[in-house]
Amino acid sequence: MEAELVSEGANGALWFTVLAVLGLLMLSAFFSGSETALTAASRGKLHGAADRGSNGARIALKLTEDNARLIGAVLLGNNLANILATSLATSMLTVLFGDSGVALATLAMTALVLIFAEVMPKTYAITNPETAAARVAPPIGIVVRVLAPVVNMVRWLVRLVLRLFGVKTDPAAHFLAAQEEIAGAIALHHSEGAVENDDRDRLLGALDLGNREVEEIMLHRQNIEMIDAAWPPEQILSACLKSTHTRLPIFKDDAENIVGVIHAKDLLRAVDALTRGAQGGLENLGSLNILDVAKEPYFVPETTTLDDQMREFLRRHTHFALVVDEYGALRGLITLEDILEEIVGEIADEHDADAPEITAAPDGSITIEGSMTIRDINRACDWNLPDEEANTVAGLVIHEAQTIPTVGQVFTFHGFRFEVIARERNRITEVKLRRIGEPVAMGDAHAEEA
Repeated sequence: MEAELVSEGANGALWFTVLAVLGLLMLSAFFSGSETALTAASRGKLHGAADRGSNGARIALKLTEDNARLIGAVLLGNNLANILATSLATSMLTVLFGDSGVALATLAMTALVLIFAEVMPKTYAITNPETAAARVAPPIGIVVRVLAPVVNMVRWLVRLVLRLFGVKTDPAAHFLAAQEEIAGAIALHHSEGAVENDDRDRLLGALDLGNREVEEIMLHRQNIEMIDAAWPPEQILSACLKSTHTRLPIFKDDAENIVGVIHAKDLLRAVDALTRGAQGGLENLGSLNILDVAKEPYFVPETTTLDDQMREFLRRHTHFALVVDEYGALRGLITLEDILEEIVGEIADEHDADAPEITAAPDGSITIEGSMTIRDINRACDWNLPDEEANTVAGLVIHEAQTIPTVGQVFTFHGFRFEVIARERNRITEVKLRRIGEPVAMGDAHAEEA
């Protein structure tokens, strides 16, 4: 009778151990899947779900704000579950099979943990990260709070050990800025074919506005059409009507002395008021004072970022600004359209001058105007010419050559071959370039076969 009781007790203990091991494996699977779900979930999608009223998504967002704390708590719980389950299995199999039970427990627990506590939950979590994260966030939040003292002590010990080896850690640092993360995601999806070239250019152009300055895209002063305040009214009217622009700067005595900006509509209204229904008709045009019609000029520093300048245009309800350097000297002008073109590409209407053409040759080279911007070439040809040191192709050639090249000179840098085709005085007007070792990929560029 006593032996039967001992046997029943042993069987009960055996089954309890089996159930405990299975329960710990399920707990380990929960921790493994939760770690993958919460780290793989898109914070953007979680934010959208939280806005739609998902409490789990809201908790998941809060948990992922401190990934080190979250992962520390989950790994602590996961390791406790795995180690305890392995210890119980080893004890049970040692009783049943003696010394060979250790080897059997190692093999059995490795297979069980790998399949059911690691691969299976992580596979599910990685296929449905946002859904899984919202579901596991509430209980994981409790675990994080309960294990917080232990996790904080472990984090402090880890930082201390790393500091001994000369590694400095900043728990508050963001290793990847949000803007860089978005840009990297766009580039990745583009390389996989999920994002088209035009969509990539628009998205990256919008993200890049805060990193670029008005000096990079402004119309240079030598290309600005201006009106001399001393001109007779008839000449001013003719100049405004011939111009493709609706706004023109007005200077007095010297081209640096900008005293106003005339809008074609304001000028025509003033002319209409002087000539229509009044005695003398067109003869009254001679009494027109252009400065009475012009608006105050708006000056901006050349170091203003495009993002700030666009906001300022919108705030001031204007589309036109003159760019000056640190000494107040005129450098160029910029319009709201110039900034928008950095996002959506060239915006042309029936009055705009023809954009510079890219002429492609059968050998894979292209011929372009020296004034064409590097950014436009990169967009048109899907290239990656650097634009940190120069804004135009001519500027890039001069910067790399460290001199003003003569016609016919050839240079090779950044994986491209540059040949100077034409030059006017100190200005390179035409360049032929070709990527070394690869044919040109024109994409959607406006090309003309040579």
